[in-house]
Amino acid sequence: MSVSAFDSAMLGGLLGDGTLGALLDDRARIRAMLQVEVALARVQGELGIIPEAAGVTIAATAVALEIEPAELAAGTAKDGVPVPTLVKALRKAVGAPHADHVHFGATSQDIVDTALVLTIAEVLEVIAGRLHSSIELLAALAERHAATIMAGRTRFQLASPTTFGLKAAGWAAPLRRHLDRLAELRPRLAVVSLAGASGNPASLGERGGEVEAALARELGLGVAIAPWHAARDTVAELAGWLSLVTGSLAKIGLDVLLLAQNEVGEVRPGSGGGSSTMPHKANPVAGEVLVALARSSAERVAAMHHALLHAHERDGSAWLAEWLNLPDLLVAAGAASRTALTLLQDLVVDAEAMTERATAAPGLLFSEPAVFALAAVMPRGEAEAQVAAAAKTALAEGRHLVDVLAESLGPVVDWPALRRLDGTVAAATKRTRAIVQALRAP
Repeated sequence: MSVSAFDSAMLGGLLGDGTLGALLDDRARIRAMLQVEVALARVQGELGIIPEAAGVTIAATAVALEIEPAELAAGTAKDGVPVPTLVKALRKAVGAPHADHVHFGATSQDIVDTALVLTIAEVLEVIAGRLHSSIELLAALAERHAATIMAGRTRFQLASPTTFGLKAAGWAAPLRRHLDRLAELRPRLAVVSLAGASGNPASLGERGGEVEAALARELGLGVAIAPWHAARDTVAELAGWLSLVTGSLAKIGLDVLLLAQNEVGEVRPGSGGGSSTMPHKANPVAGEVLVALARSSAERVAAMHHALLHAHERDGSAWLAEWLNLPDLLVAAGAASRTALTLLQDLVVDAEAMTERATAAPGLLFSEPAVFALAAVMPRGEAEAQVAAAAKTALAEGRHLVDVLAESLGPVVDWPALRRLDGTVAAATKRTRAIVQALRAP
């Protein structure tokens, strides 16, 4: 039975991510927890914290052990965490004389949190790879349309001319920043947890720090400067990053939704969704999914910030809030990265429609370029007055603004160049190339 849209057999293909779902499901979590127990036994055996033979036996047993999620259900419901039942199963499998050395000096949260960061590392690799691919697609799109004139839009109204290349480059820039943020976040997030029952590893004696460092090396993780059982800032930071990713990808999706409207028609999704009653429709499903995922993620970030209120040395209710929300945030970001990549791969750009809308009579989008061109030869106030008067004439007579200005003022500026928007294209192209260069920088 599934009650979540993310892993639903019916809705999962739309809103979920099968790749990430496999990394985050119950079996994957059990494997990750056993991986931590393997590493813990191995390093403790090598350090002489437990007998070396015990370490070898426990590690070998845990590697081979298969535990079904249902086997942990009753114990988890009773204990509030799956680790006690998992450890009991591992001890039974190890048997005498080494069973007592299983899970030595660790607490349940150590195992769950360390397993969590191992799992998250795999998930983030997938998302980062897709972001890299989307950035490259957008960089290529920006280069291809560096000089494609289109109408800029502010506050849902036509504004001044720009280029589609600059718009596409602007879509990509936040994605590059997110990758930079991820590189900064990873060392803070990918740290081992071995803090004992109350954040004090006294059960390991004076060698607690030594065991922690060895466990971190064994698992390819770092060591936190302080126990993080109750300090959940890096987990909340991750949640914020995931929401930023879905939000920036949804910005692309929303722009595509608006540009793909029939009355605009400047882009088309390569393959749209059909209607049950209207055969002509090709609904921009990918854009809709991106917007919905971002809105859902924004709500879940608030819940993750509530989980920062983690009482004393461990707080089960705050910890459970993470379990309720973080997996969905991870899958949502994965689904968004997958959906955006498909959207960009299939996107059809109608350059002629873009340019026609931006340049057609009465040409009011030329008002700003015209003011700046005239301000070079007359006072700014006078330039604005001339353009305002010409705009009224252009509207009344159905003529182009630039033609009206050229007729009334004569050759005071290069009107043909203004009509071609040479300055606008040159400036946008220069900025687009600079952004693309920055996107592709190491």
